[in-house]
Amino acid sequence: MIYGLMFWAMTAQAETIEICGDLRQGELILIKDANAKRITIENNLGKKNYQPTADGIFLAALHRDAPKIIKFDSVPKTDYMTHYEIAIEPTKWDIQRIDGVAQSKVTPTAAADLKEIKREQKDVGRSVTHFETGDAWRKGFILPVEGRISGNFGNQRIFNGTPKNPHTGTDIAAPEGTPVKASGDGKVILSGTDYFYTGNMVILDHGQGLQTIYAHLKEAKVQEGDVVRQGDVIGLVGKTGRATGPHLHWGASLNNVRFRPHSLLDINQKSCRKITGDYMGDKAENE
Repeated sequence: MIYGLMFWAMTAQAETIEICGDLRQGELILIKDANAKRITIENNLGKKNYQPTADGIFLAALHRDAPKIIKFDSVPKTDYMTHYEIAIEPTKWDIQRIDGVAQSKVTPTAAADLKEIKREQKDVGRSVTHFETGDAWRKGFILPVEGRISGNFGNQRIFNGTPKNPHTGTDIAAPEGTPVKASGDGKVILSGTDYFYTGNMVILDHGQGLQTIYAHLKEAKVQEGDVVRQGDVIGLVGKTGRATGPHLHWGASLNNVRFRPHSLLDINQKSCRKITGDYMGDKAENE
């Protein structure tokens, strides 16, 4: 009986899961573990918990400044957890200089502006921490508008000589009034107007903590609570908020972690690999 327990503990150490996607800063990955009820990822953003679909698929985002090694634990429905460590490839981000922006948009000081920024932060914060069960994301994603890429995710912008935070989405230049399509099935969780930085903006929720963001719209064509299908027109390209010309800011957020939105386009075709973790049961029993 003792021998059987020892043999079980030894074989249990070779736990494996499947990871799909590029292990690179700024990317979306899928973690497949049918036995897990939760995955906890720890990096320089702290600890974040991720929930699975019914068939054991977790969505996880590798943020812009993800460290070289990310640690995470797969917590099973029964038994002890398994600890994993994965190596993350760095991405070289560009520096973009943009001049000609109204200085009040670069370094706002007016009380009215600061009040509007606070409203924007509150509304966006509420939206990107929203969590609903569901897997509308499984249908996949398309580009919301065709056009020239005028700004890439992760690039740092210098407005009128003032360095700002890294860019949290992809900018797609298109003529003002061009229809903007929902990149995936989802529900409108924000349809806001006249924000200081993002102008008119729509945020869609796709389930499992995944949202897409559409900003600088000339106008929104949907309201909060609307259910939309991939390809539905949700707004028109504009230049509202902090923008020097008509374009769509297309962003993506998972569990309040921004990532490169183009990483959504192959969500169902990402290459997968198996990795082996360190089963923590025997360690927990000895503590």
